[in-house]
Amino acid sequence: MIPLPKLMVAPNGARKTKADHPALPITIEEIVAEAVACHAAGADGLHLHVRDAQGRHTLDAGLYTETLTELRRAVPDMTLQITTEAVGQYTPAEQRAVVDQVKPEAVSVSLAEMCADGDIEAAVAFYARCAEADIAVQHILYGPTDLALMSDLLRDGRIKHTDLQLLFVLGRYSENQQSTPEDIAPFATWRTATCPESQWAVCAFGRRETDCLVATHRQGGHVRVGFENSVWNADGTVAASNAERVAELRKAFSTDSTAAS
Repeated sequence: MIPLPKLMVAPNGARKTKADHPALPITIEEIVAEAVACHAAGADGLHLHVRDAQGRHTLDAGLYTETLTELRRAVPDMTLQITTEAVGQYTPAEQRAVVDQVKPEAVSVSLAEMCADGDIEAAVAFYARCAEADIAVQHILYGPTDLALMSDLLRDGRIKHTDLQLLFVLGRYSENQQSTPEDIAPFATWRTATCPESQWAVCAFGRRETDCLVATHRQGGHVRVGFENSVWNADGTVAASNAERVAELRKAFSTDSTAAS
């Protein structure tokens, strides 16, 4: 199973538009160009959202397949991770279906969304199918409720400790959300007690995204950066592109003497 990238870029997300930032990539061509620039800047993974002809979030399997094909040509050394994010539009069954159809090398899945209909066994069966197909699942965890559910599933073996990949989200998708490095502590404490062998990453919102991700790197975690969560550089300026955010983070890692290698 493919390992979790050390520095993944999330260039667009499901919610933002060019009104939020004119360089937000929407079309396949824009996403591919951004991937090339971000890989050159130091990103080894891409968290992929696709948009329909009107620029709206979609889990269209055909569009995912088309975009992945173009990305594999342009950035063959980059890990490509699709999302199943519901955004209030998709049921757990529809989220599972797109993964079953696309069969990506990697996917991010919100544990809360996958279990939102109460059918835990369907979610567990989905995770087992992904493992059998060698699809790397990164479980998105937002807070105490998600951590408790994951603990239960790990304890009784319905989710395996082997090859476990996690994303800790510092805050939620809400207006003016501002994450801080201190937000990492509850997740790190839970991981140490529950699944210390897991691969883990953090994403953060707002003006302190760089601070949060440097603190994550210092603790041995991986990171996800990009316009999906924040457009801000550490100095308070708005980044011109996702590649600029990747480059700033790479520089911050190299100059932070206490950061993990």
